[in-house]
Amino acid sequence: WERSSPPVAESPSDEIAPLRMLSRFSFRPSCLLTVTSLIWVTCAAAADRTPDLDPSPELQSRLDSVAANLGLGNLIAAGKIGVSLIDVSDRNQPRYAGIHDHQMIYAASLSKIAVLLAGFQKIEDGLLDYSPERQRTFTKMIRESSNHAASTAIQNVGFQFVADTLRSDRYHLYDASRSGGLWVGKAYGGPKDRWKRDPLHNLSHGANSYQAARLLWLLDRGELVSPRYSAEMKEILSKPAIRHKFVLGLADRPGRNIHRKSGTWRNWHADAALVEAGSKRYIAAALVNSPDGADILVRLIRALDSLIVGSPAPRTRLAGKRSTARPQATE
Repeated sequence: WERSSPPVAESPSDEIAPLRMLSRFSFRPSCLLTVTSLIWVTCAAAADRTPDLDPSPELQSRLDSVAANLGLGNLIAAGKIGVSLIDVSDRNQPRYAGIHDHQMIYAASLSKIAVLLAGFQKIEDGLLDYSPERQRTFTKMIRESSNHAASTAIQNVGFQFVADTLRSDRYHLYDASRSGGLWVGKAYGGPKDRWKRDPLHNLSHGANSYQAARLLWLLDRGELVSPRYSAEMKEILSKPAIRHKFVLGLADRPGRNIHRKSGTWRNWHADAALVEAGSKRYIAAALVNSPDGADILVRLIRALDSLIVGSPAPRTRLAGKRSTARPQATE
């Protein structure tokens, strides 16, 4: 069950504290070693920083055509949809395209992927054990989108640790200079549920399509936490138990392996997935604010799949299958 709290207005959160910059150096001979060490540390930190995605004009043109053919012009003009697409068929030369991809939108349960990342980062740091029970909690949080499991994971990991991981120089999955990214400002029910909303947009659970897609790209590259834990997170994101949106859209296309996380609250719909189809591989992420959002995401993933993988066989009827997970309390 993936519904979560709406983006109701509250007092804005505390502003992100600015980074303190060293204003000047005193270049005396006795300071030479210190200055050299600072330069080395700065360069090392830059080398550890995860990369950004370079846009592909050719793929962007094709994505724009897909959006036009699907009749998404009004949603785009209103800023109610964000889409990102990465062709990773050649891992050494990924191609990227996006539409309103840096605009944060209420993400509901899609933000649980940030909790998953922070959880494994805390485990890697030796601050949390990776027990069979914790593995089950993480898996239920992602595959079944269990709100109870997500709240348990958030309390174990800690809101501050999640935020620090997202804003870290290593990941910069929430970047205040680029209109935000992924954010988890409250849990999904239970005690100590509320923390801080996104300081730029006042969202409790927020994302933009660029950072949602970029997280999956880094995961596919084995660059989230460690190669070992990237593989573990990828496995948890596989075998989705909820058959709707991207999963429903690809249900009649054989040979698709899908690693995904979605989110739903009222008119807010989101999905992000790494799709493997033989030699073709791509990452798609989309957030939309529309009563028809779920159907839009079905049609969108079909069009994106055709763009990357090629024209499918004649379409068969898609029969939706409801999740068997019991609904949990929402607000």
